[in-house]
Amino acid sequence: MIGIMVVSHEPLGTALIRCTRHVFGRLPPQLAALDVIPDEDPEAAIQAARDLLLRINDGSGAIVFTDCFGATPSRIAMTLAQPLRVYVVAGVNLPMLLKAITQRRRPVEEVVEELVATGKGAIRAMRPEDREAR
Repeated sequence: MIGIMVVSHEPLGTALIRCTRHVFGRLPPQLAALDVIPDEDPEAAIQAARDLLLRINDGSGAIVFTDCFGATPSRIAMTLAQPLRVYVVAGVNLPMLLKAITQRRRPVEEVVEELVATGKGAIRAMRPEDREAR
């Protein structure tokens, strides 16, 4: 099963993980967050990220989400990338994370592109007529 981690500015990763518990009624397995705090030593954060990745990756691969491309959390996340094993996806949002959790029994390389499309599709301007949409 694909391991999933969120590396982000504090407290976004933990908040997103908690949202999954709200949606699924329990905390999904092999899911972790690393909240990068201001002025944190990047080397210490990289080691913490590596330790978390080892804990959540059973050999099926992993997806590491990050919030802002180019920021410190994304640079930390990129140190974890491994071709065809550990993918890093920037711009995490809750729909992307939920999709990853529900698709994690598939091969990781197949899931990544769908996650990007899901994230983009979840961003929209809401109109008054959307109040009735479900």
